[in-house]
Amino acid sequence: MIELTNVKKAFNVGTPSECSALNGITLTISDKMATVLVGPSGSGKTTLLTIIGCMARPSSGRVTLNGREITSLPERFLTEIRRKTFGFIFQQPNLIKGITALENVMLPAYPTGTEHAALREEAMRLLHGLHLAEKAVSKVEWLSGGEAQRVSIARALINNPSAIIADEPTAHLDTSLSRRFLEIVERFKAEGKTILMTSHDPLVYQSRVVDRVVRLRDGKLEEAAG
Repeated sequence: MIELTNVKKAFNVGTPSECSALNGITLTISDKMATVLVGPSGSGKTTLLTIIGCMARPSSGRVTLNGREITSLPERFLTEIRRKTFGFIFQQPNLIKGITALENVMLPAYPTGTEHAALREEAMRLLHGLHLAEKAVSKVEWLSGGEAQRVSIARALINNPSAIIADEPTAHLDTSLSRRFLEIVERFKAEGKTILMTSHDPLVYQSRVVDRVVRLRDGKLEEAAG
């Protein structure tokens, strides 16, 4: 369970361009459920996502993960939490060009010291599950947009995270691929993973796989449905 208490986030503090992105968010993200953050551009969705995923720190307030307060932990501990707890899927796949799909999937697991043969086998299993086994040795710049996004999903799963964080994951997918992505989300839930997404896409936040919709505006919670 992830709990946020009065979380605030400001940028460029003390300068003429200072702005407040989050204005006192108190929210609980339940385990093994799919939650979607929705709201207009500038509402604070992505900022909130980065704080929950330990990619940024709040300016004030408290974040706890499974009862452990993580707000003030040193960066080395946050890095370990990110690696063990979260898998990240972004709007852009952000794959490393010049290497294969398989190598991209394996990359996040190298710091864990997993034996190479076992790591390769797990990466191939993930690619096969996403119907990409035949693309494993293809350079990522040769992949279609939908294939690249699926490679990024496999990469997010390589360390077997308990929570998946996805920022506008269907933003660059057509309707067919968006529906396929939601089928993958449903599979994640069946495996007991916690899903947290941001989305402007009604296909996502109105999906039956989504348990809860949290609405933000101007850095504040509007309502939480579901």
